[in-house]
Amino acid sequence: MKKRLIDNVPTTTPAPPHEWLNVEGLGEVEITSEHPSHPIESALLADQGTGWRAAEPGTQTLRILFTHPQPLRRIRLHFHEPDMERTQEYVLRWSADRGQSFQDIVRQQWNFSPQGSTSETEDHHVDLPAVTLLELRIIPDIRQRNAFASLAQLRLA
Repeated sequence: MKKRLIDNVPTTTPAPPHEWLNVEGLGEVEITSEHPSHPIESALLADQGTGWRAAEPGTQTLRILFTHPQPLRRIRLHFHEPDMERTQEYVLRWSADRGQSFQDIVRQQWNFSPQGSTSETEDHHVDLPAVTLLELRIIPDIRQRNAFASLAQLRLA
C-alpha cells in the first residue's frame, strides 16, 4: 500500500475580507435626531468614533438615500448598550423607488442587560439589486420607557 503524509488543512477556508461601501460618497443620510457628541458619521464611517446616539428618547429613523441605485449583498449592524436593561426592536427595510414603496428585510428584537448581553451584532446577507433607499427604524425599548436609540456601527457591502 502506498501512503504519504499531508499537511493538516482546515476544512473551511476563511471568507475574504469584505469591501465595505463608502456610504459617504454614495448619497445622503436622513436621521430623526442625533446627540452632538455622537453624530451619525460615527456609526457609518470607519474609525470615526463611538457610534451614533439619538438626542431624544423614543423611536428613531435612519435613512440612507443613494444617489444611484445600489446593489447590496450584506448589511452589518452592531448595537451596544452597557448601562440599561431594555428590549430593543429594529426594522430594516429597503426601497427601489426612492421611498414610494418598501420591502422589509428584517424585524428583530434583542434584550440588553448590563449583567449579561450588552452587545448585538447582526450580519444580514441579502440580494438586493437596486436599492435607492435603506431605512433603519429603532424602537429602543418596546416597554415605552425613556430609552435612547443608538447604533455603534452600520456597514454595507
